[in-house]
Amino acid sequence: MKKQLKKLGVLTSGGDAPGMNAAIRAIVRSAVYNGLEVTGIHRGYTGLINGEFQKFNGRSVANIIQKGGTILETSRCNDMFTVEGRKKAIDALKAEGIGGCIVIGGNGSFRAATAMSEESDVAFIGVPGTIDNDIWGTDYTIGFNTAVNTALDAIDRIRDTASAFERIFFVEVMGRKSGFLAITVGLAGGAEQIIIPEIKMDIEDLCQNLRESFKRGKTSSIIVVAEGNTMEGTINIAKYVEMRLKVESRLCTLGHIQRGGSPTARDRILASFLGIAAVEGLLNGKNGTSVGEINGALVYTPFKDTWEKKKEIDERYLKYMPILSL
Repeated sequence: MKKQLKKLGVLTSGGDAPGMNAAIRAIVRSAVYNGLEVTGIHRGYTGLINGEFQKFNGRSVANIIQKGGTILETSRCNDMFTVEGRKKAIDALKAEGIGGCIVIGGNGSFRAATAMSEESDVAFIGVPGTIDNDIWGTDYTIGFNTAVNTALDAIDRIRDTASAFERIFFVEVMGRKSGFLAITVGLAGGAEQIIIPEIKMDIEDLCQNLRESFKRGKTSSIIVVAEGNTMEGTINIAKYVEMRLKVESRLCTLGHIQRGGSPTARDRILASFLGIAAVEGLLNGKNGTSVGEINGALVYTPFKDTWEKKKEIDERYLKYMPILSL
């Protein structure tokens, strides 16, 4: 594989995550170190189909490790759900002479890479970059740590206001199908309740828990809600709680603020390690896999496992929340 691979491509796809630029930097410099040519592919799979290529060298990625977002830009590309669309992407790679492609992204991005690795002789390897941290085969994904700290900073500030006005604050964080961000932020931020997609909670149980907390002397509460919760929309939850408990509440949706900003040291280092491991994986024939870190060790996981297997919430979070929220 090392003799055959002369040129590799790198793209970012789907939602951006802090640390993607650090991964791009590591990939480019590792490729150059190993004597490979590197092509940056702009705007994800859309740019791949349209042939939006840029030749990179070691200097092309200078001073980007601290930047959020992605210098390659990103997109969501419906064409990748079709055989015809993927064929256009594969043909574009071959026309450019790219024998291996590194995809930095999440589940959707890896699904497309899975299909193309099976439908062509181009090698694909994934680097998990998503603030949701929902990819099997790695303890943490690039961007998760930064998003947690961004949301935590906001919750710390909100708690000051909640305490001053004796209110319940509902703080909605990202996570349409995954509660990793919500439960981590909630535990670190001292939330009284956390509502996540993985755990079904009855709204009456939520109201009863809040009543009991008021009886214990609490005058304000922070409820962290993942956007993909199993109840209703967060605003409807807040209105129902107000009506049932006769209290005042406020809703704060953090939204895309969680995706932006300079990555933490932890995300920069993780991105650097995984970027280098992706290049080394291609050189050693690790086609159709994603690179990750488990218990401090670098591992390669088949693409299909990354999105077919369910990454479970650490049971300690669920066990300790009732204790810590007393």
